[in-house]
Amino acid sequence: MPLHDTTGDALLARIRTLPADRRRILFTGATIVTMDPDLGVIDDGDLLVEGDTITAVGHRLHADDAVVVDAAGTILTPGFVDTHRHAWQAQLRRIMPDVDDLGGYVMSTLAGHATVYRPEDMYVGTRLAALSAIDSGITTMLDFSHNSRTREHSDAAIRALLDTGIRGVHASMGPHFGAWDRQWPGDLTRLKETYFGSDDQLLTLRLATLATDEIAGPALAYGPEPARLARDLGIGVSVDAVFGTASSEAVLRWAEDAILGPEVTLIHATGLTPEAWRAMGETGATVALAPTSDAQIGLESAIPAVDEALAAGIRPGLSIDVEVALAGDMFTQMRTLHAIQRMRAVNAAYGTGREPSRITTHDVLDFATLQGARTNGLAGVTGSLSPGKKADLLVIRAEDLNNMPLNDPIGTVVLGADARNISAVLINGEPRKWNGQVLDVDLAALRREVRASRDHVLNASHPGTRS
Repeated sequence: MPLHDTTGDALLARIRTLPADRRRILFTGATIVTMDPDLGVIDDGDLLVEGDTITAVGHRLHADDAVVVDAAGTILTPGFVDTHRHAWQAQLRRIMPDVDDLGGYVMSTLAGHATVYRPEDMYVGTRLAALSAIDSGITTMLDFSHNSRTREHSDAAIRALLDTGIRGVHASMGPHFGAWDRQWPGDLTRLKETYFGSDDQLLTLRLATLATDEIAGPALAYGPEPARLARDLGIGVSVDAVFGTASSEAVLRWAEDAILGPEVTLIHATGLTPEAWRAMGETGATVALAPTSDAQIGLESAIPAVDEALAAGIRPGLSIDVEVALAGDMFTQMRTLHAIQRMRAVNAAYGTGREPSRITTHDVLDFATLQGARTNGLAGVTGSLSPGKKADLLVIRAEDLNNMPLNDPIGTVVLGADARNISAVLINGEPRKWNGQVLDVDLAALRREVRASRDHVLNASHPGTRS
């Protein structure tokens, strides 16, 4: 009974009637792109999920009492990992698709729309972003939540992640502009105690900061005090707006102060000096690239810094950034990075006789899965279809019109597939999308909530914009 047939609804019903901790699901006959360096790609393979965990990957597996899903004609991959998205903005999607520079975005969104957000607007935007992420195959999303005006704003953003069932990383930061309670970063202690009491749960917490004080002043910039707080709480740090000379100088200071390491993620990393990259590589810092953001908005050099990262020994994760101006899916990020890097490599070698150093489709899928998990501090949890990791996986139809015939599975995922081909999404072993539909969502109600929130934000920030 192929997953994409109408019998899939009966399979889902059988799966959902079983207690989650005793549930067994056996996918059979799939092309399995494990992204595990030791397992590679398995043709005509089987994958067993027990409870929330992948317990076996191979051929001709058997499990008593398992719900068997005939996955012939599909590709199984790890879920994508988004290492940086400002999820609260989702109800303002594509409101400024042709923004010319960072200043235009900052003044319109952060100094304008953000200042009138209520907690309920944080909830609606974050929930919409997470549901859309699931629909497009993103099973882990780092929400760089930099509009935490009150404790209630933070609570609403976290509740939205919880309610969607996504593997969420709540990275908390105070807002750039406007009135707020100045509860950040002290409120991180309450957030951890309230929502993040276990190491074995879907949500994790990080401290979010900016690289320098150029945009919003010193209160939001990374340095010894935020690093000390993060260390005391045992959480990672995500640093946004890392670009240019000022950020390069900051990176060298952080390295000298011993507050740069594997627990720190630097976002964008465009236009940095060779000395800064050397320090990042030597300290083991991670990097989150935002390919469409860098190129489309034009951040510093406007070139995603994948070559610089690889030269420093850093395999980066990928991210979406701001949906007010950009696409919200990982397929677009992979294709954009793949095309830009290869164009750049050939252009640099043109006329010299040198062989261009190109990245591959395997590279960008690695960035979007395994390296994204490592960047988010979740390398042991997700990012590959390895026995012992949590069951965050995608079932992609390989024989749909835009994918048939299946010749190269990784090439198909990176260059051929899109959200319409994702038949199923499991997160922590729980079906969140099935037969091509995101589950447990009243789309009509969600649409009303999203529109009402958008209209409030636009009217409050620019009276008369919406009636």
